Amino acid sequence: MEKLKILIPKGRIYDNVVALFSGAGITIKLPERAYRPTVDQDDLEIKVMKPQNIGSLLELGAHDIGFTGRDWVRETNADVEEIMDLGFDRVRIVAAVPEQLDDESLAGRRIIAATEYEHIARQWLTEKHIDAVVVRTYGATEVFPPDDADMIIDNTATGRTLIENGLRIVDTIMESSTCLFASKAALADPARRQKINELKMLFEAVLDARDRVMLEMNVTRARFQDLVRGLPSMRSPTVAPLYGDDGYAIKIAVRKSEVPALMPKLKELGATDILEYELRKVIS
Repeated sequence: MEKLKILIPKGRIYDNVVALFSGAGITIKLPERAYRPTVDQDDLEIKVMKPQNIGSLLELGAHDIGFTGRDWVRETNADVEEIMDLGFDRVRIVAAVPEQLDDESLAGRRIIAATEYEHIARQWLTEKHIDAVVVRTYGATEVFPPDDADMIIDNTATGRTLIENGLRIVDTIMESSTCLFASKAALADPARRQKINELKMLFEAVLDARDRVMLEMNVTRARFQDLVRGLPSMRSPTVAPLYGDDGYAIKIAVRKSEVPALMPKLKELGATDILEYELRKVIS
């Protein structure tokens, strides 16, 4: 099989994606000022590119899969297939104006809208029947108003930067996060499609494990039924008899968010020697 060609984004998304590969058992190392990382799997080839370019490059077919925000795929109108949403770097694409500018003042006149998202901006402005000149920005879009723009269309995670720059959100255009995308040519090839699905399975296992922990505990025979009935579990708990036939050892995988309420309940139900430890992969 030919190597699966993978695009990883530069910038803030890079570390999250490399950590995901690491959790799957795949080590990626990027020498300083390089764009082609080394990877410890002979069937993978990786290149680092700007997230804005990844969708278009996948569509052209020179690469098989890539990681980028859903916003950049929509912005470039790239004809690619979304394989899975990784949930990293969640942002909203919003329209925002200076706090002192009311909605009525936007109507009936031509405004200046500053944005990195020209396609998304023009589409939204047309839908809202707003007459605007779109100015392409290259970072720091929030500093344009009020001197150089009446409105910005930009991404935000918390909205804090917008508030600090005296801006208020007038509409949320879309929500975005880092996703794994594939070229249609790669998916049409059975061997490459199989490799993509194998990677997807590993990534899902890693992400699922991040949300769960394993709890291990002991319980006497007398308290066993009460404890088992009170346990949450992905399927059924793992149960093994203790040495000397004195009770049982029980293992369950639970969501991290359940642990604070669950620990006292387990104690009440007779659990002893409770251990909690992290999981690396969970395959259901």
